[in-house]
Amino acid sequence: MKAVQISKAGGNFEVVERPMPEPGRGQVRVKVEACGICHSDALVKEGMWPGLQYPRVPGHEIAGLIDAVGPEVTLWKPGQRVGVGWHGGHCFQCDPCRRGDFINCKFAKITAIHFDGGYQEYMIAPAEAVARIPEALPADEAAPLLCAGITVYNALRNSGARAGNLVAVQGIGGLGHLGIQYARQMGFRTVAIGRGAEKQALAAQLGAHDYLDTNAGPPAEALQKLGGADLVLATAPDSKSMSALVDGLGPNGTLMIVGAGFESLTVTPLQLISGRKSIRGWASGTGKDSEETLKFSAVSGVRPMIERYPLERAGEAYDQMITGKARFRAVLAIGK
Repeated sequence: MKAVQISKAGGNFEVVERPMPEPGRGQVRVKVEACGICHSDALVKEGMWPGLQYPRVPGHEIAGLIDAVGPEVTLWKPGQRVGVGWHGGHCFQCDPCRRGDFINCKFAKITAIHFDGGYQEYMIAPAEAVARIPEALPADEAAPLLCAGITVYNALRNSGARAGNLVAVQGIGGLGHLGIQYARQMGFRTVAIGRGAEKQALAAQLGAHDYLDTNAGPPAEALQKLGGADLVLATAPDSKSMSALVDGLGPNGTLMIVGAGFESLTVTPLQLISGRKSIRGWASGTGKDSEETLKFSAVSGVRPMIERYPLERAGEAYDQMITGKARFRAVLAIGK
């Protein structure tokens, strides 16, 4: 089979031939039809994950078909349409797992970090990491929902916000363009926050009721004029911009962070005490969460905006993503 791998930290994408892998106990083999390219793929490309073993095949937004199952797999059968996301399995035995909190498993696996990902024609995944894909979703549109989609959908539905609440989405990129759609479909008064007046039409197209241009003035002040946000979903990994939005929260408002940045937030205790505001983070979800994300997307019409590339052009697709030129998700169309 054909695969695209990284042989060392900082190395180039290499198109190689590999033997087709066989599923072991509790595993399935997926014939990959599409694989989204995510900013977190840089962890593999640049060797930013401690102890990462090479060569490694990137990719954790995988859509395809069950091709074979290993011993003791009873839920999955060959021919089923499935996806695999960031969460690549759990131990079932640690304290979080025993509570059913699988995303916080102490020994959780991450797709493309602990085993090879989806930049290849066939891949192996733990059975518990797999999600069903509805027939209404094409593979290339389903793939980005298995990371970008589940991250914002799961954060929104677990935020405590209720229909009619004012929910602002910071950033109109790979995560944000989906967050705006989900927020609108969940019944929130949806406010998009972006940079530049030219993005207003796109924000409206995605479903935003209001658009705040950060070039036109502080977005926190604009949010307060709208009554204060019950929730701000921060998707763009800019800690300075995120910090500035705390003052845009209304009473009991929450800044929910899904954009993974490395810089510290700048927030004073008084900002949080006044109005009982809070800051939370949210990380992706399990295979079951992915399945529910895909179902909601199928019935509500939420779809990613994608650019398609063949597997052999994975390096070009990655460059489009990492430089912010992709609109909005780059997807490898691998085969059917």
